[in-house]
Amino acid sequence: MWQDLDGSSAVTAAVTSSTHQVDQFAGTELTPEQQKLLIDIRRKKSELLLEIQQLKDELGEVVAEMEAMEGGGLAADESKPSNKAKQTSIGRKKFNMDPKKGIEYLIEHGLLTASPDDVAQFLYKGEGLNKTAIGDYLGERHDFNERVLRAFVELHDFTDLILVQALRQFLWSFRLPGEAQKIDRMMECFAQRYCQLNTNIFTNTDTCYVLSFAIIMLNTSLHNPSVKDKPSVEQFINMNRGINNGGDLPRELLVSLYESIKTEPFKIPEDDGNDLMHTFFNPDKEGWLWKQAGGRYKSWKRRWFILNDNCLYYFEYTTDKEPRGIIPLENIQVREVQDRNKPHCFELYAAGTEFIKACKTDSEGKVVEGKHTVYRMSAATNEEKDEWIKCVRQSISHNPFYDMLAARKKKAQKTNVHSKG
Repeated sequence: MWQDLDGSSAVTAAVTSSTHQVDQFAGTELTPEQQKLLIDIRRKKSELLLEIQQLKDELGEVVAEMEAMEGGGLAADESKPSNKAKQTSIGRKKFNMDPKKGIEYLIEHGLLTASPDDVAQFLYKGEGLNKTAIGDYLGERHDFNERVLRAFVELHDFTDLILVQALRQFLWSFRLPGEAQKIDRMMECFAQRYCQLNTNIFTNTDTCYVLSFAIIMLNTSLHNPSVKDKPSVEQFINMNRGINNGGDLPRELLVSLYESIKTEPFKIPEDDGNDLMHTFFNPDKEGWLWKQAGGRYKSWKRRWFILNDNCLYYFEYTTDKEPRGIIPLENIQVREVQDRNKPHCFELYAAGTEFIKACKTDSEGKVVEGKHTVYRMSAATNEEKDEWIKCVRQSISHNPFYDMLAARKKKAQKTNVHSKG
């Protein structure tokens, strides 16, 4: 019944075929105008293929749901094909709740083999899979997961794509996890794969790695409404000086990357309607909390909180683009407290200073400085309270990711020759 749904494969073939003749000119001597036209055609090809993949992902989710609905009412021995479809649907759901258990279930029922290539292909197709779960599985530091990650990255073809288009393709296939070490491993694999397929762009993979993060951070700076001072193209160029084995990357390359991100922000896979992406990886924690007002009357208001990048943001609604308040977690401590009016409470308090440095918007929409000595919040459950306290404490402590990136940038700026890929 569903075999005709994937007509997008024919469209993909048509797109690939239509540009084959253009790619034959890659090795010939072209005029600047022809080179510009060739790059533009390749960019449009990449965008079309990405849009087709996004449509295939959405179709896959519909197919998975329909398979589950059709197979749900059959007896165990009534139809083996239907049983297989039902088990596959169960395996997907298990994967979305617990990636490791989901893969184990699919292997146990003969729906996957215990090979990194087979598991990588399953994740790459991604039908009915939560992309956050895919990212979590690929980022795990176990030998099998790391082999799956390498096989998964090798399924991507970045040949002749400018770096920003390769990143668009890569970051659509899963959602970056929040842990620094996971991000480091995944982006290292990406840089190696990109340099393997495009040997004449960067002198080493460290340059590709650093520039990839510069692009991701540029995307955040240009399109995050919380960032007021948008970087110019000159600032982007200056930020990346000396990262190509001690030398500068071509100006026209950096300008093209900047213009691409400015014109079209990254499409980040979103798995629910409440997900807000404030930086280049997932928020550390997000959810509803009751917040105690700071005035004379200690009323409580329900607010949507996002913990990210050493800041706690709160919004009136999940759909709001601008936060009602921002609490930088500088010189802040967190503790569990008891409150006679609300259960499961914790509070932020200033360490060694009188007031917490924070800001909020008043009733007229003006930004005013907060005058809190403490911020008290109430969670829905004791488990939620403990999770918030743990995440705030982790955010207060230094994030090792920035050290990793700084070390990699320093390595990329060295003038000694590194081997490619």
